[in-house]
Amino acid sequence: MINRIEKTWFRYQGGLLPNISALFYCQLAYFGGAGLILSLNPILMAAGTLAMAHGMVIASYLIHDCGHNTLFKSPRHNAVVGKALNWLSGGCYGTYADLRMTHMHHHVDNADVGTLDYRGYLARHPAQRKMVEVLEWLYVPAVELIMHSVLILAPFVFKEKKDQRLRIMRVAVIRFSLLLALFLYSPMAYLCYVLAYTILLTVLRFMDAFQHNYGVLAFADNAELIKHRGDRDYEESHTFSNLISIKHPWLNLLTLNFGYHNAHHARPTTPWHLLPTLHQTLYGNDTSVVIPFRKQLSSFHKNRVARVFGDDSETQGDRFAQRLWDGSAVGIGGVSFLTPF
Repeated sequence: MINRIEKTWFRYQGGLLPNISALFYCQLAYFGGAGLILSLNPILMAAGTLAMAHGMVIASYLIHDCGHNTLFKSPRHNAVVGKALNWLSGGCYGTYADLRMTHMHHHVDNADVGTLDYRGYLARHPAQRKMVEVLEWLYVPAVELIMHSVLILAPFVFKEKKDQRLRIMRVAVIRFSLLLALFLYSPMAYLCYVLAYTILLTVLRFMDAFQHNYGVLAFADNAELIKHRGDRDYEESHTFSNLISIKHPWLNLLTLNFGYHNAHHARPTTPWHLLPTLHQTLYGNDTSVVIPFRKQLSSFHKNRVARVFGDDSETQGDRFAQRLWDGSAVGIGGVSFLTPF
């Protein structure tokens, strides 16, 4: 029975148990965490906040796998699950189709592609820039909050998305009604959700910050956009694996093996649960392709303000790689696959 279900519905042999387990876990953590928060017991609320945050993290990385059609045989089934999980992640203001299209550009064009130039906006508005930099110094993910907020405004800002206005209004009414109900039930419970969401954004941007030094390109800049399209050598040399642990690989499940990024880019249709095996096949015991976790933490801490604008020089030569190993890399912000513009 189980084998028949797996062969009929799931893309890869052996995919049923890990994918069902991950789907069950992220829902249990999210809704179980919500239950603990609603209990209004301070200790349970703290545990619930962490549980909900991690449920959103796993949901987000499952969305990423759905985008690559690695869970199910049918793209339609991957899309259905991806759309549902996007409600858990809070990224449901944007469409799953846009999310997937933008992420495919990332893989095909070997670039971080965007429509919104938040850096240009902040450069033209010194007061907002200062506010963002102060918040980032305080470890508040201000850039990510801007990007996720623009998901709501995108259909009213970008003319190519104006056909989504009715949809975004429906989604906003549902989401804000639920948030208002939570606030009226308990302001502290509302703050717990806000904290859980902030933890999600922090985890996602930490994982995104040092995986590439492509630089950010605009969709309109077609000449630059296709410059490295299909260039596997460029892709490999500008991609870095940011594992949580080499000695204890189970810890990488905390981010659903997303840190095995070189392996993911080598074969993007490899499901999350097979990435450690692929990494071992491609790189063996060569640890030079993996950024030590303590160096990731050092870079993330030291350059949390500088990352608002980034350092374009890191896209040249091996400067970024050297800084990664020194624990002094600036990296990049605002490139989450959950913000498709």
